[in-house]
Amino acid sequence: MNEPTIHGNWRNETVDGHTCELFEPQKRNEHGYVGIYLHGVHLGKLWNSPAFVGALEKVGLPVVAPVTERSWWTDRICPEFDAERSAEKYLMESVLPFIEHQYGATPPKIALFGTSMGGQGSLRFAYKFPDIFPVVAAVSPAIDYQNRMQADPEDNLWEMYDNAEQARQETATLHIHPLNWPRNQFFCCCPEDSSWWESSDRLRMKLQSLGVPHACDLETPGGGHGFGYYSLMAPKVVAFLWDALEKERRRIG
Repeated sequence: MNEPTIHGNWRNETVDGHTCELFEPQKRNEHGYVGIYLHGVHLGKLWNSPAFVGALEKVGLPVVAPVTERSWWTDRICPEFDAERSAEKYLMESVLPFIEHQYGATPPKIALFGTSMGGQGSLRFAYKFPDIFPVVAAVSPAIDYQNRMQADPEDNLWEMYDNAEQARQETATLHIHPLNWPRNQFFCCCPEDSSWWESSDRLRMKLQSLGVPHACDLETPGGGHGFGYYSLMAPKVVAFLWDALEKERRRIG
């Protein structure tokens, strides 16, 4: 079996009993910005994408990527991740303090982004905690994840929820507050993505109806769902994160 190619300078760090993958650019940005990357359900590694690593390197953005298994980044117990703490609590109570200690970064100097499962998780975190995550980007977000339960009675979501409706009530779209939302949000999904494009389109329509500022790209084709599309969108995603972090810096300056 061929060894996976690791692009860029990555290392693993154990944070409160769980692995976080850390990316360190050759030259860190001067403003102390840090990114948090939330992985997808197949635990795909960001270091497998030279496009993402190259874009992060270009702006000097270090990244902390917690590994939480198939937790869906919810506030529910996912047995394969942790028997006592949810992925949400781990991010809020362990990862954020680690970033402050390791990098000296606190909101709004932290950008949150993710792909697939991690994309919907990023949006939900930002909608639930917009003051902590005012900068968020989601690639191919698997927003209506309750559909997996309807399609597969063996999906691990059944260990976290009693039924699909219970899961639907916790999706990102239902966490949008009409008067309190992340100031900088971007999401994208390939129009060939048969599983998740429709839920991104519904999110777009809801944001538009509420008058919530956002940016999105649901038109650019990229072969469907997967790292091929993620990598295609990487320069646009990282550019958005950087510009949003700069806006936040000027806003509070």
